[in-house]
Amino acid sequence: MQEWSEIRRRVLVEGASKRSVCRDYGIAHKTLQKILANTEPPGYRSSAPRPRTKLGPYLGVIEEILASDREAPPKQRHTAKRIFCRLRDEYGYQGGITQVKEAVARHRRHAQEVFVPLSHPPGEAQFDFGQATVQIAGVRRKAAFAVMSLPYSDAFHVSAYPRECTETFQAAHVAAFSFFGGVPTRTAYDNTTIAVRKVIGRERALTREFLRLQSHFLFTHHFCRVGRGNEKGHVESLVGYGRRNFMVPVPSCSSFAELNASLEASCRADLVRRVRGKPVTKAELLEVDRAAMLGVPAASFEARRVVAARANSLSLVRFDRNDYSVPTAFAHHELTVIGGIEQVRIVFGTRLVATHPRSWEKEETTFDPRHYLALLERKPGALDVARPLQDWDLPGCFALLRRRLESDLSHLGTREFIKVLRLLERSSVAELAGAVGAALEIGATSSDAIALILHHRQERPVSLFSLDGHPHLRLFVIEAPDLSAYASLKGASA
Repeated sequence: MQEWSEIRRRVLVEGASKRSVCRDYGIAHKTLQKILANTEPPGYRSSAPRPRTKLGPYLGVIEEILASDREAPPKQRHTAKRIFCRLRDEYGYQGGITQVKEAVARHRRHAQEVFVPLSHPPGEAQFDFGQATVQIAGVRRKAAFAVMSLPYSDAFHVSAYPRECTETFQAAHVAAFSFFGGVPTRTAYDNTTIAVRKVIGRERALTREFLRLQSHFLFTHHFCRVGRGNEKGHVESLVGYGRRNFMVPVPSCSSFAELNASLEASCRADLVRRVRGKPVTKAELLEVDRAAMLGVPAASFEARRVVAARANSLSLVRFDRNDYSVPTAFAHHELTVIGGIEQVRIVFGTRLVATHPRSWEKEETTFDPRHYLALLERKPGALDVARPLQDWDLPGCFALLRRRLESDLSHLGTREFIKVLRLLERSSVAELAGAVGAALEIGATSSDAIALILHHRQERPVSLFSLDGHPHLRLFVIEAPDLSAYASLKGASA
């Protein structure tokens, strides 16, 4: 380009002859004429179209094949190699596969869908789940992580859970609303079965638990068209961003609670970034989002799932692929299971009959040994082979008590020992162990004696009632009781 400019200046400005310029620069007269006619090199210009390659006559066939693929199942569509084989075998194509691959790639690239940029008003959100590998308490496992994003400010919240289900879906919303300091007026979702029971054209039949969540926080919803995740493309991209930036290397934590605290700290640190095309940081834009949001209700929301179940002959209730025990009195009964993130509660009518820590594994059985003691009292011979009691770690005084009872009462001692264990139905292991230890010291080892010692230890002395915090009670005056009649009776008895 520098030489091009010099030649033009020498001829057109300095008046140098064309012959001398051609001699000095070693160019032909025709080339000089082109330089003088153009301010810059015009580039290569083909005087005639290039001859068609061997593939030229078959381009229409390729387009027809790819057009018909749109109606075929996704896993039964033509590859470039299969198209090449068909062109060779069915149409007599004599060229190579490389030209076919290039033609197929070019057609697919040009046929890709084009999208309209969407506007995102303040106060609206998008929600989605992703998957990542995490290490919890030294064990590597798959985790589902939920992302709620605010497209206007680009702020987002990430929280991780053992699995994607109704309870974690709800818990992720509660955590995100708390992080943002408000409830988005409208949230976009895909058609997850957690929220959508049935898709009916453009309408959605929603699940009861999603409607409970929506009724509590009062936000509106938008469900994308089936297979159209691009309608919530903002959160789709942040799912990948969160995985690459917050979960690399693989996070190692003692619990999901610790992991979520770390993820929330990362989300908060991300607020200092400036969004491309915006003059201020995410944190400043989040204030605009927050001003358009709904307030977080004062009443708390319990993330849980409620299912009806029936206890089987082993007094076990199945919930989320795991079994949980209930007292044997409720075997074969219809019960209600309330499954939360940390805890599973089992209810009969309005009565809470069992509580267990939530298990997130598969096909596990969680026993509470106390649930089977009433049955074992009727079947004492099963005490040593009862599975619910196999891993029951009781203090050593219980084994000593059993040996003494069985030594004193023979086979009846086992039943008496089970009666002592049943006192755990209304006391803690530590309280009963203290009572058993005291009973062994004085040699009173019957269940009735231990129950009496336990009851005495559990009694609390009567304390004076304080009027602090009850100013309205100061207006009442209670007269002292007349004990003269009792005094006269006491004197007569003496």
